[in-house]
Amino acid sequence: MRRLIGWLIALALLGGAAWLARDFVRRHPEHFPWTALDLHQPIGPFTGRKLVALTGDPAQCRALLARSGSADVAVPPLLRDANCGYHDGMRLTPTGPRSVRFIPSRVVTSCPVAAGLILFERDVLQPAALKYFGERVAAIDHAGSYSCRRLYGRADGPFSEHATADAFDIVGFRLAGGRRIDILEDWSGSGPEAAFLRGLRDGACRLFATVLSPDYNAAHANHIHLDQAERGKIGWRGCR
Repeated sequence: MRRLIGWLIALALLGGAAWLARDFVRRHPEHFPWTALDLHQPIGPFTGRKLVALTGDPAQCRALLARSGSADVAVPPLLRDANCGYHDGMRLTPTGPRSVRFIPSRVVTSCPVAAGLILFERDVLQPAALKYFGERVAAIDHAGSYSCRRLYGRADGPFSEHATADAFDIVGFRLAGGRRIDILEDWSGSGPEAAFLRGLRDGACRLFATVLSPDYNAAHANHIHLDQAERGKIGWRGCR
């Protein structure tokens, strides 16, 4: 009888542990690689990989954006040749879960980049702006996304992620009160501007396959480069 009672207690404990485990997965899906990505969820350790995995499935990616409340607009494919063009372009809009404007406006990125930028604004950019400056970011100054070119504009060698609109270069931020934070001018130093920009770089590394800042090389002295290179699906990420 004692042995039976012991077995029953053990089974009850195992059942309770299994229920708790399932409940934790249900409440915190962002912590697990097998759960579906939802842009309403906080950033988790596998969010970056899930975002990169959207590459190649425009319908799934656009459905994910729609469920988030995004008003980004799907644009027709632009297919220049085997190396340049995109089939999952999204025109970024400052409505829905995204409140920032983009300067210049009407910028088009790949869908995985658009999805990453939604989480970047909500969980990285705006909290950092409130922390360091007590106000929100109203606009992002950028150097564009799509550009049919090779890395560093070379005549030969691998093509840049910009060639498929899978990259986005940020050059600065405009706060709601009108103040501008410029990456070229404000990256170095020990003030709040430098801490703000470096914190954004570190936070973006949780969402994008590649994040390159002025700390990487002279070619990035004036911008932060974000991309969703497909190698990020297997966890090979670049953050500098």
